[in-house]
Amino acid sequence: MLPWGRGAALGLAREAGSRGSRLSPSAGAGRTQEMGPEPRLPETALLTRRDRPLRPERPGGAAGAERGRGRSEGAELGRSSARRRRDRAHRGDSLGDAVPVQRWASPRSRPGSGPPPRPAALLGSRRLPAARGGGGGGLRGRARPAPRLPGQRRDALAGAGRGVWGAPVMASLRTADSRLRSYFKENYIPQVCEALLCGLLITCPEDPLKYLQKMIITIMESGLESLLWDMCIDPSMKPKIRRLSETYMEQLFGLDDQLMTPELMIKACTFYTGHLVKTHFCIWRDIAIPLINEENILAEKMEKAIEYDNFRLQKYVFRLWHSYAAGQKKLLTEALLRIRKMCHHYKLIITLTKWRDKARYEYKKREDELMLKHELQLRKWRSKVKVAAKEEPIPPEHSLSKASLLGGIPECDISLLPERAVSQIFYYLTLRELVICGQVCHSWMLMTQASSLWNSIDFSKVKNIITDKYIVSTLQRWRLNVLRLNFRGCLLRSKTLRSVSLCRNLQELNVSDCPTLTDESMRYISEGCAGVLYLNLSNTTITNRTMRLLPRYFPNLQNLSLAYCRKFTDKGLRYLNLGNGCHKLIYLDLSGCTQISVQGFRNIANSCTGIMHLTINDMPTLTDNCVKALAEKCTRITSIVFIGAPHISDCAFKALSTCNLRKIRFEGNKRITDACFKYIHKNYPNINHIYMVDCKRITDGSLMSLSPLKQLTVLNLANCIRIGDVGLKQFLDGPVSTRIRELNLSNCIHLSDASIVKLSERCSNLNYLSLRNCEYLTDLGIEHIVYIFSLVSVDLSGTNISNEGLMSLSRHKKLKELSLSECYKITDVGIQAFCKGSLILEHLDVSYCPQLSDEIIKALAIYCIYLTSLSIAGCPKITDSAMEMLSAKCHYLHILDISGCVLLTDQMLEDLQMGCKQLRILKMQYCRLISKEAARRMSSMVQQQEYNPNDPPLWFGYDYEGKPLTKQEITPLKEDEEITVTDSIYSGEEEVV
Repeated sequence: MLPWGRGAALGLAREAGSRGSRLSPSAGAGRTQEMGPEPRLPETALLTRRDRPLRPERPGGAAGAERGRGRSEGAELGRSSARRRRDRAHRGDSLGDAVPVQRWASPRSRPGSGPPPRPAALLGSRRLPAARGGGGGGLRGRARPAPRLPGQRRDALAGAGRGVWGAPVMASLRTADSRLRSYFKENYIPQVCEALLCGLLITCPEDPLKYLQKMIITIMESGLESLLWDMCIDPSMKPKIRRLSETYMEQLFGLDDQLMTPELMIKACTFYTGHLVKTHFCIWRDIAIPLINEENILAEKMEKAIEYDNFRLQKYVFRLWHSYAAGQKKLLTEALLRIRKMCHHYKLIITLTKWRDKARYEYKKREDELMLKHELQLRKWRSKVKVAAKEEPIPPEHSLSKASLLGGIPECDISLLPERAVSQIFYYLTLRELVICGQVCHSWMLMTQASSLWNSIDFSKVKNIITDKYIVSTLQRWRLNVLRLNFRGCLLRSKTLRSVSLCRNLQELNVSDCPTLTDESMRYISEGCAGVLYLNLSNTTITNRTMRLLPRYFPNLQNLSLAYCRKFTDKGLRYLNLGNGCHKLIYLDLSGCTQISVQGFRNIANSCTGIMHLTINDMPTLTDNCVKALAEKCTRITSIVFIGAPHISDCAFKALSTCNLRKIRFEGNKRITDACFKYIHKNYPNINHIYMVDCKRITDGSLMSLSPLKQLTVLNLANCIRIGDVGLKQFLDGPVSTRIRELNLSNCIHLSDASIVKLSERCSNLNYLSLRNCEYLTDLGIEHIVYIFSLVSVDLSGTNISNEGLMSLSRHKKLKELSLSECYKITDVGIQAFCKGSLILEHLDVSYCPQLSDEIIKALAIYCIYLTSLSIAGCPKITDSAMEMLSAKCHYLHILDISGCVLLTDQMLEDLQMGCKQLRILKMQYCRLISKEAARRMSSMVQQQEYNPNDPPLWFGYDYEGKPLTKQEITPLKEDEEITVTDSIYSGEEEVV
């Protein structure tokens, strides 16, 4: 449908008819003759594009037109002809402001009464005199032209032939040459005319020609690019609303090609009429034709209804059959699936049964092979012991050359190996072992003389047998090759210490615990060894004189230890700034130097501003002011160790906020609270090591503050008894859980199985875990430790673990260290089950478990042959036969603690001498059946030995025969327990080698 209203079109048609009747006969005849028969249009095609009828504008120009648009369309079209005659009489003969121009059917046809009236948009609100010439002024017979048809373009205002001004009508430009049209557009002819016309309409000059001449000159000076429609209007008279439409001039000049023509309008009306006829005819056909063949149609409908009913019945029957068939098929399929599942299940049962039988057979076979191998090795071992017993023993006081014969004839010639490989092998030998190897043969002696083997000489391991003469000769011979010397605990003469000055290339010197070291000896050493980088003077008697030598002779010193040197003062620390000073110092140890005051720490800060690692242990006089004085200038500190400094508080962490700490170690402090952990989280985001042991005021809030730390790998909060499951959960919920490698929560008695479950879920990279004395842990929580696959060491001492928990731990397969001290619910069965699954076990601590017997040693000897450390202290049921199996199989044992094993005798030591050649540390406290002579012989085979033949103290829980004591026997002497232990350790019969 066309966008016109029906009522408005009817009104427009009536108005056009009335106007035609009022025209004079001559005018009507002329119009009919020129235009020809007027095309018949539908009623709905007589409206404008804006859905309002075309009507003459009221006086007032554009303002009257605006007011006229708001009126009702029907009322406006129904006005009487008398009203229109009165309006024309009021306007006079001149052309009205809003008189529309008739568009003629042919461009050449025009009314014989004269030129058409001017458009209202062009004339504005002022009334101009009638145009002269061209047939006189005004319309002949006062007849108004017919209204413009809907769809007619505004360029029809120009008319055909000559226009209002007597010039040719511009509508001919539609058919003009394209170059002429382009010329008009390129030279802005419509825009120039628009600017001039707007100026005339607004300004109304007295002399229009001079005004136009002046404005044209102004436009030429300004240029066409800056041309505006109000350019020719005085600024004080510029209107806010544009008087001419934007496309009016283009329509006037005929440059708008998109306006609708009468031909297009006729086509549109024809199409619209045909569409209506077609639509009405189709509707009539659909209504009239069925009434003619009603009976036939009814018969056809009945036939279709019968067919449809039959089809529905067939469809219903088919659906019933299909449902039944589908159900039967489904039942058959389910039956087949059940049969297949049962067959598969039966096959799986058969396969698993065979696999289980095979696995049991292989497991039993492996057990039998291990037991057979164990028996064979034990027999071979016993035969070897018998042969060695018949030979004459070599006393320990023999020379090193005679002791070298104990090794027997070597099985291979090591001299055939490359020199680099030989040096690497001998590099792991001690000084004593190196000397023994040099006395084997001439080729071995040559191999031990390699200069690379004498770069580092450790005299501390042979301090009891070495002589000053040998030390002097060794230093004189290798003075150019020695880089590192260790005299820790050596009792040397001053002359021997002076020989150190011969080593001009010395870089590391350790003279700690040397009671004979004096300031004079240090003067000789400092004069000859100016390149020392590491100097350990701990626990010596040096004074301020030695402190004066340090900055003068050791300008490159980087590592200095003055621990427990109490004879220097604050003045000595001020000497560190003399000369070049110790400005390259990186590590400083002042442990136990209680004589240092705040001024002393201020002197250190002035002298050693580059300190990065600071250790101050066992110093009760250390306060927050000391730390503040040190941190004012030492801003490079990354590591602090304050163990045994009870007066340090949270203020120390605030003073260290300018440092970038990576490592913190505190122990035994009761003033540190959760506030210090807030400082850590805020100021040290890159910290990776936190050691806060026995800090009683630390709570769960501290763990919550540590959870955002992304670089933390080591956390030790042992003996912080106020930490519980809530704090650990908050700690593990942060990003730190994926980075933590070592976690020590010993004596955190409020932890339960929930903490272990959280650890197994979050800590995927945890390697070391200590839960010692966490009494609320049970086997249920310990089972989740198996899911921490990266774990290699776990401490469950003092917990309620039982054999079930040990069996669960045996599934881990990667544990290398396990501590089960004081676990009274475990038995030999649990230890045996754990050992069967832990073939790579290296460390086991089952001390103070008196219920264990020789069976655990047998299991260790069979399955854990790579054991390096074993503690069975407080196990009174262990006998010599068990230690015989251990000596025969565990040849890599380095550390052994058998304190309190009251049934062991000297035979055990003989077995250890033959089987455990690599034993380094041996503890034999309260072994009354081991004689002093056997212990003295054993001391020559190990580096450290503790021996005490006294009876075990009562807190061990059993007497000297291994019989358990009752509570009545233990309780009365509970107060004397510490005194008994102290007396037993330092008694006259004790011998510590």
